[in-house]
Amino acid sequence: MKTTVDIPEEALREAITHTRARTKREAIVTAILDFNRRKRLEKLAKKFGTFEEVMTQEELRRMREAD
Repeated sequence: MKTTVDIPEEALREAITHTRARTKREAIVTAILDFNRRKRLEKLAKKFGTFEEVMTQEELRRMREAD
């Protein structure tokens, strides 16, 4: 998708440096993909500790031995 965006030059230069991108487009795509990945991980991290029933190590060991 083509989009025209006014990105501050210093911020773009910094993104290029951090991503080691060869082009502006590559830096922007890399930054967006990384941002989206971090947000997905953030959502996943919020779900930890919300399980009502979690198997203990001992229960898991007994289950494996039964097989």
